[in-house]
Amino acid sequence: MSATVSPLPASRARLGLRTGLLVALLLLAAMPVLNQLPTTHPLHVSDFLVSVTGKWICYAILALSLDLAWGYAGILSLGHGAFFALGGYAMGMHLMRLIGPRGVYGHPVLPDFMVFLGYRELPWYWLGFDHFAFAMLMVVLVPGVLALVLGWLAFRSRITGVYLSIITQAMTYALMLAFFRNDMGFGGNNGFTDFKELLGQPLNTSAARSGLFYASLIALAGAFLLCSRITASKYGRVLTAIRDGENRVRFLGYNTTHHKLFAFVLSAMLAGVAGALYVPQVGIINPGEFSPANSIEAVIWVAVGGRGTLVGAILGAFTVNGLKTWLTSAAPDLWLFVLGGLFVLVTLFLPKGLIGLLKGRGA
Repeated sequence: MSATVSPLPASRARLGLRTGLLVALLLLAAMPVLNQLPTTHPLHVSDFLVSVTGKWICYAILALSLDLAWGYAGILSLGHGAFFALGGYAMGMHLMRLIGPRGVYGHPVLPDFMVFLGYRELPWYWLGFDHFAFAMLMVVLVPGVLALVLGWLAFRSRITGVYLSIITQAMTYALMLAFFRNDMGFGGNNGFTDFKELLGQPLNTSAARSGLFYASLIALAGAFLLCSRITASKYGRVLTAIRDGENRVRFLGYNTTHHKLFAFVLSAMLAGVAGALYVPQVGIINPGEFSPANSIEAVIWVAVGGRGTLVGAILGAFTVNGLKTWLTSAAPDLWLFVLGGLFVLVTLFLPKGLIGLLKGRGA
């Protein structure tokens, strides 16, 4: 009789991780409720903690989108921060259009920075952003179209590996330089800020903060379910095979360009949603969000959590950003050294990230 390996440990590990994720989501959902308790109550959650956790949830969506492209399709993008920022700018344009009167004699009122810079009329690419539905369409459409064009040119030419990573990093750097220009019509160095309302509700209230928190949490849950469904399907298995041996998959008759392009475009759209949810919570968007360092940091989140595991991407985003929030206040000069050391440590000793460590302990 031949010996067989029981699948129970792996099944238990997956069940444990999913149970842990569900518990974490429930705890997160309770935070805005606990924030309403009196400050003297032992379970009270501060405004700061609710606000910073809302940012981490947006980062988790960004990490999830990057994991879909890198962890499952093998597309190491060092420019995902560009898609995140473009989604943020689309939301910022809508929020800027809601400041002040809606119009004078039928003509749109210019944002303050345009008046300061001497604009006489609203640029054509700002038209429509006073409507929420149009702005939300641009949140996913603009990053998606950029990813479609870039991905089509790169994948069709069979550009892979480090060359593709360099191209994506050059893209985000070029966009950062372009958005710094005052004549681009996006606020230049200062970007957009001083937002007042969203969907008719003031943004500087606890109700708005809670609403944005829950919207981000729902978006994270939806993105996770969508990515889980995709990666567990036949398409997901083909995508993983492309990651591990693209030439072999191509020789089997699959169009690897189309498979990779779909994953890359969807990934960019999810990153745009993350950026759109991030901006009203932090109250500002400027060209600094295009910084290549932001995209590299997102790669570190995925690597720390566990590349190719959706739960790991979320765990990595929360872990690294939690450490960053604490360390930048306790010892700000050490953060970049810790971040670099963390990436080296994970690469050398934890190639499967924190998820691999948890599975190894029977989680």
